[in-house]
Amino acid sequence: MIHWNKPIVRAVVIGLILLLVAGAAWLFLRPDGLPEGFASGNGRIEAVEIDIATKTPGRVAEILVREGDFIEKGQLLARMDTATLEAQLREAKANLRRAKIATEAAKSVVTQRKAERSSAEAVVAQRQAQLDIAEKNLSRSRQLVDRNAVPVQRLDDDTAEFQAAKAALSAAQAQQAAAEAGINSAESDVVSAEANVEATEATIERIDADIKDSQLRSPRDGRVQYRVAEPGEVLNAGGPVLNMVDLSDVYMTFFLPTSEAGRVALGAEARIVLDVAPEYVIPARVSYVADVAQFTPKTVETAEEREKLMFRIKAKVPVEVLQEHIEQVKTGLPGIAYVRLDAEKPWPEELTVRLPRE
Repeated sequence: MIHWNKPIVRAVVIGLILLLVAGAAWLFLRPDGLPEGFASGNGRIEAVEIDIATKTPGRVAEILVREGDFIEKGQLLARMDTATLEAQLREAKANLRRAKIATEAAKSVVTQRKAERSSAEAVVAQRQAQLDIAEKNLSRSRQLVDRNAVPVQRLDDDTAEFQAAKAALSAAQAQQAAAEAGINSAESDVVSAEANVEATEATIERIDADIKDSQLRSPRDGRVQYRVAEPGEVLNAGGPVLNMVDLSDVYMTFFLPTSEAGRVALGAEARIVLDVAPEYVIPARVSYVADVAQFTPKTVETAEEREKLMFRIKAKVPVEVLQEHIEQVKTGLPGIAYVRLDAEKPWPEELTVRLPRE
């Protein structure tokens, strides 16, 4: 004989009653069998996940957000220790000042070499004039010696002066050539010094960029999912500090057999009903249809379906709906996605869009 007052028996009865109530609620709230032109599949709410990571190796100095915080695009999330980068920046700026001074000095040398070339050109002109005079004197002396108008000694003296003037001109021309070479060398030094300035400026820009990138900011609106690192930890380049979800890109992935997937068009209307809130019907649109079939995932397959090939479908929730209900958006929730295969078919009454009110 059963004693109904026993705690264990009462618990079993209460459990059965609750199970029957839950089943009745589900039968009441779930849509009846889908009409022709519609298909459905099980899935989970997903969103794009982004790792907020370091660009360069370093120590985490500060994390400014907590897990679960909503964040906006451009918001400062964490800071890396930049003491080493700032020291490198000061060194680079000192090198830049030195490089600029070296450039000015090289330009001064060019100016000096050009002045030396002008002086050498003037000497060449002077030596050329002296050579011309010596050549005329020599020619005149030859004529006079032929007429016995002057002694031969005069001819010898004029010949010596001509040779001396010719040698002096050659020396002046060599000096001019040396001045030209000095200018070319000095101008080459200027180019090298200016290149050093540009290289140092580029180094400063790179360090500035590294310092800026050490301020880790959110690339999009979203929510912090979890912290990967803590202040004081030393990370390698690319080491994640935070993980966030982009709440402007939320979707449900589900699977349909070939016969139904082939009728799904990109942009087709869809509806999402979550297990935890079957009273709400969330609007969505198909954003992706796999072009390669695959086996049904183990989470939804049955023994009969194990050999059936299925296609992966994504139903994306509109951004405006997400923005209006941003506080309620959660990833990982299971549910059912319904998709309209025939655009001419009206949605069943049970799948009319119903959203929570603010």
